[in-house]
Amino acid sequence: MILAILQARMSSTRLPGKVMAPILGRPMLLRQIERVERAWNFDKLLVATSSSPSDDVVAGVCGDEGIECFRGSLHDVLDRFVQAARRYEPEHLVRLTADCPLADPEVIDRIVEHHLDGGFDYTSNTREHTYPHGLDVEACRYACLERAWREATTPFEREHVMPYLWDSGHFRVGQLRQEKDHSRYRWTVDFPEDLELVREIYGALYPTDPAFTTHDIIRLLCARPELATLNAARRDNDPTRDLHWR
Repeated sequence: MILAILQARMSSTRLPGKVMAPILGRPMLLRQIERVERAWNFDKLLVATSSSPSDDVVAGVCGDEGIECFRGSLHDVLDRFVQAARRYEPEHLVRLTADCPLADPEVIDRIVEHHLDGGFDYTSNTREHTYPHGLDVEACRYACLERAWREATTPFEREHVMPYLWDSGHFRVGQLRQEKDHSRYRWTVDFPEDLELVREIYGALYPTDPAFTTHDIIRLLCARPELATLNAARRDNDPTRDLHWR
């Protein structure tokens, strides 16, 4: 079994409550789930949020939509992931974060295929940047994540779930690259400017094609280059782009 877990919380330090920010009248979290569910290469998706009262709204929205939601530690997200997955005992796990409302199901599927075909313990498209920031996907063997849960000790490793897998030297690591480098695009949502750009993209593309693709977004940004300037300052000065987590 391949289990996808989408981590979400309301207490973002840079843009609190962003996962519930409306995009065309629906919470950003649900817009992302709508896109993620078009992927074929996982068996189940669940949301993992915290047991903090601030995340009651996340659990409530998931419940209203019939989406399974696990609640666990706010800061030890590695523990939250492992506890969420244990009831299913998956062979592999896909990690997604809820600040990526333009998530591409094709990229998710490619990551899983590359992970399985290569026999890797951990696979991502974030170790070398060729994809837009905001199409980030990680996959791992669940048994390896259990080992990380037992052995990882630093707050960084516990909060960001998978650093122990790619940094400890104990695991076989795979990287998905694409031939054309699109890493200059910033489609994650960490700041108000990012949200403004995403809303513009949805407003332009979603009404005519709810399943709009990465190529559709790039064509739009080429046709309307002023849109890319909305969060250009954040793109050019974003230290997290050189990290493999958020």
